[in-house]
Amino acid sequence: MAYDEFFQPGLQLRSDRVIMRVLQPDDLESLWAISQEPAIWTWFNRHLFIRSELETWVAEALLQQEQKIRCPFVVIDRLSDSIAGSTSLMSMSFPDRRIEIGSTWYGEDFRGTGINLHCKYLLLNYAFDTMDFERVEIKTDALNARSRAAILKLGMTQEGILRSHMQMPGNRRRDSVYYSLLKSEWPAAKESLLNRL
Repeated sequence: MAYDEFFQPGLQLRSDRVIMRVLQPDDLESLWAISQEPAIWTWFNRHLFIRSELETWVAEALLQQEQKIRCPFVVIDRLSDSIAGSTSLMSMSFPDRRIEIGSTWYGEDFRGTGINLHCKYLLLNYAFDTMDFERVEIKTDALNARSRAAILKLGMTQEGILRSHMQMPGNRRRDSVYYSLLKSEWPAAKESLLNRL
């Protein structure tokens, strides 16, 4: 199956700043240790500073990995040799050659450090240059101006807003903004990203 060709259990994506490896069940405690700051979860659809919520999130990520519809990664900061957060390749369609980067979060000490840029570069490079996919998607909360600006800096194009798209904590209904990058656009975006790393 195509999933197994690209997402072996030992898969690692590396730069000089980060190592991304496939999520393991025993990563729970390391993720718990960096999930305690409530401000991290303002735009996330789960409050992972609640232990039971984090346990459910990890279980779901591992189940979707078993189902071969998602590859969840833990992100290791090479400067501190510690887990900094998590991100995923998900919502993948091999017949359509498209994939989504999502479910991304970092501990408070790792936000704004450049780690996310390294991760996004590695994931885009894997999707386009290794998997030979045609389209990569990212979605975010329409209210999250910082995330929206960062996504545009990746070279992605805003496509549209899905209204009342997700249920958020506190009974808010989230509008989601979708962005994409196409294979034909990747060489220019890649050059720009490499200049920023």
